[in-house]
Amino acid sequence: MSFLDKLPKPFFVLAPMDDVTDTVFRQVIAGTAPPDVYFTEFVNVDALQSKGREATLPRLQFTDVERPIIAQLWGKDPDNFRKTAQELVEMGFDGVDINFGCPDKNVVRNGACSAFILPANREAAGEIIQAVREGAGEHFPVSVKTRLGFSDIDYTWHEFLLNQKLNMLSIHGRTKKQMSKVPANWEAIGEIRKLRDKLSPTTLIVGNGDVLNLKDGKLKADTYKLDGIMIGRGIFHDPYIFAADSPWGTMGKAEKMSLYAKHVELFAKTWSNGERKTITLNKFCKIYINGFDGAKELREQLMQAKSAEELLGLLR
Repeated sequence: MSFLDKLPKPFFVLAPMDDVTDTVFRQVIAGTAPPDVYFTEFVNVDALQSKGREATLPRLQFTDVERPIIAQLWGKDPDNFRKTAQELVEMGFDGVDINFGCPDKNVVRNGACSAFILPANREAAGEIIQAVREGAGEHFPVSVKTRLGFSDIDYTWHEFLLNQKLNMLSIHGRTKKQMSKVPANWEAIGEIRKLRDKLSPTTLIVGNGDVLNLKDGKLKADTYKLDGIMIGRGIFHDPYIFAADSPWGTMGKAEKMSLYAKHVELFAKTWSNGERKTITLNKFCKIYINGFDGAKELREQLMQAKSAEELLGLLR
C-alpha cells in the first residue's frame, strides 16, 4: 500500500509548473493552505544524468513540510529515466510522475513530453514507463500526467496508458494543439475515468484544468467521479486556493505584502549561492501584489528590483 491509497477522496494536488513550484513556493503554500499532494517542477532526466546535473539538482530539492511529494520527470532516454527513478527512491520522494503532456513547441519538436501521445511514439512511451518501474521498484508509485490527445481527443492513448496499470493518471482537459487557449473539457476527462473503470480499476484518475477553487474542484470530482483534482494556474489568483474558506479576498495590502516578503526571504535563504536568479520572483509578483490601491505601480517597482534585499526594502 502506498501513500496514494491513504488519501482522502477527492484529494487535491498542486500541479507541476516550471520555474513556479520549486521548494520555496511549495513551502509558502504549505504555510497558507496545503494541498494533499505536491509535485516538483519538471525535471529533465537527460540533463540530470549528464553535464547538466548540477544545474538540474535544485529542482529536486524539498523539505519535509512538502509531503507527500512526487517528482515529475521528462526526457527521452529510458536508461536515464531508470537511473533517475532509482535516485528518487534514495532521495526520499514519495512517488514519480512522467510528463507526457507539456505542449511546449521546442520540447515536442525534440520528441519529448506530449510528442509521446502520437501513435508512432507509443512503443517508446511504454519503454519509458517500464524503465521508471524498474528503477523505482515494485512498491514505489508511478504515475503519468498527460493531455486529451495531440491535435484531437484520442482515447486510444489513454487506453494505452491504462493498460500500463499505472498507480495514477492525471489528465489535463485539453489537447496539445489547444495549449491553454480553450476551456478545459471535463466531459472528456469523465470519459477517460469510464475507461479506467473497465481497463484498470486501481489506477487513480486526477482531473486538471480551469479549477477555480476547492468547492469547484469538489463539484467536478463528484460530477465526473474522479479520485483527485489538480490545480495549477488557479494558485496565481489565490495562494489559499486549497483552503475550504479562503481568506485571500478579504486580506489587505499589508498582509499580502507580508506574505510576498516571506516568499522573498525564503527564496534568498534557499538559493543563497545564486542557484535561482532574482528575476524568477517576477512570476510571483502579481499573485501577492494585487487587489489593492496602488498595486500596479508597486508591482512595476518590485519587478525592477535586482536583488532580494532590494525587494525586501520595498516590501517593508
